[in-house]
Amino acid sequence: MALRKILLDDDPALRTPARPVEKFGRRLHMLLDDMAQTMYDANGCGLAAPQVGILQCAAVIDLDEDDSVLIELVNPQIVAAEGEAEDIEGCLSVPDIRGHVARPAKVTVRAQDRFGDPFEMEADGFLARCICHEVDHLQGRLYTDIMSREATKEEIDAIAEKEKKKKRRKRKG
Repeated sequence: MALRKILLDDDPALRTPARPVEKFGRRLHMLLDDMAQTMYDANGCGLAAPQVGILQCAAVIDLDEDDSVLIELVNPQIVAAEGEAEDIEGCLSVPDIRGHVARPAKVTVRAQDRFGDPFEMEADGFLARCICHEVDHLQGRLYTDIMSREATKEEIDAIAEKEKKKKRRKRKG
């Protein structure tokens, strides 16, 4: 596994729709492994292949929660969405801005795993938000395109404090 460079929001690759993955093998497995390592190293919760300069439909997500596991989505498509929830989002490719974004409260995503086997999963809350965020990356969109307003310093500080408490609880447990 290797760390990959995360592209920043001014890179044209982030505005280019990704191509579907057609070959499931060692190269894809290496890409997914590298993306996961890169995401963890950057303290992120999701990363799409275009963010590391690879225009293929692949993304990884790990919410760093108690029972959380790495989710690999190859050729994901959101096939159903319900409700709406607004929350603050950030992005490893847009490091200096956080903003309010409305997303579906619940989604169903159809994708393939690293071996090409199809699966479908339902997600709500933060996981639904992450899936939508990564699928947007695969379509050449950034969350800043749809954010209603930038988050205030106080809102960002409150999120940071919440994350610190969560990490302290995790270390104690």
